[in-house]
Amino acid sequence: MKILITGGAGFIGSHLCDFLLTENHDIIVISNSVTKKENIKNILSKIVVENIDVTNSEDLENTIKKHSPNVIFHLAGNTSHKQSFDDPVYDVEVNSKSTLTILETIRKYDLKCKFILGSTFIVVGQNALLPISEDTPSNPTTIYGAHRLLSEHYCKIYQNIYNLETIIFRITNSYGPREQYKTPNKNAINFMIYKAYQNEEVSIFNEGKFFKDIIFVSDVISALNVIMYKGKPGNLYWIANGKKIWFSDFGKYLEELSNAKVNYVPSPEYTSKVDVGDFFVDNSKLCSLGWSPKIPLKDGIIKTLNYFKENNL
Repeated sequence: MKILITGGAGFIGSHLCDFLLTENHDIIVISNSVTKKENIKNILSKIVVENIDVTNSEDLENTIKKHSPNVIFHLAGNTSHKQSFDDPVYDVEVNSKSTLTILETIRKYDLKCKFILGSTFIVVGQNALLPISEDTPSNPTTIYGAHRLLSEHYCKIYQNIYNLETIIFRITNSYGPREQYKTPNKNAINFMIYKAYQNEEVSIFNEGKFFKDIIFVSDVISALNVIMYKGKPGNLYWIANGKKIWFSDFGKYLEELSNAKVNYVPSPEYTSKVDVGDFFVDNSKLCSLGWSPKIPLKDGIIKTLNYFKENNL
């Protein structure tokens, strides 16, 4: 198949490219990031790279029309809730308008294309009823979450009104090689693993007495492959480990696997306003398609530490 991936040079996108190439698919990557191209440097001769910004609707439309892919994975976007507050107008351009542009292009040119939207656990907001499922109401606490949720609604509308084949997936806290590690605002898990790798002090809020649903990148990629082949149009799927990962345990693993020291600190006021709180997912809907996560947290931390070491980061 011909598969187009927006954000294909990013964390999830680059791993997805690697996997899909092993399945002999034709890959087109849309990316405007110079730094992230490092993630796909070893496969540049095997893929097509379009250097465009997804906020440029004309370029995005023309690229999709030119390649006429069988599948589009829309992974591009701003993933920082802090940046969404700093520049909310740009955030709606990249996280919502880009989705609308792709859907409208598929509709306008009657492309026979499956559209798979990447979304996030952030859309749910703060919810006391656990575990989270596909039926859990969404009430986002950030501009980023609101714009991602808007993209989900676009998919549902285009599916219903125009009979486009759309599928939505949400990922919980994911981590692993190639994810950014320099700031906690984009991926706190990788940031803390990197601090441990550097044998620096790692700060964890509230004595680690909270839990999240954390999933390693290779499990995300295997889930995306299942969704592409077996996911039902018009459906939402959670990509999640389905387990409570206590951060006190996460901190113990970091100390065990490195020379770092974990320091437990109070949670900032801003975090308490936007963080989703304790969080884990009922992943049975996706598991019913024949998928299951394989990588335990400790193994994933080891794989990520080894990646930092092997690449002298």
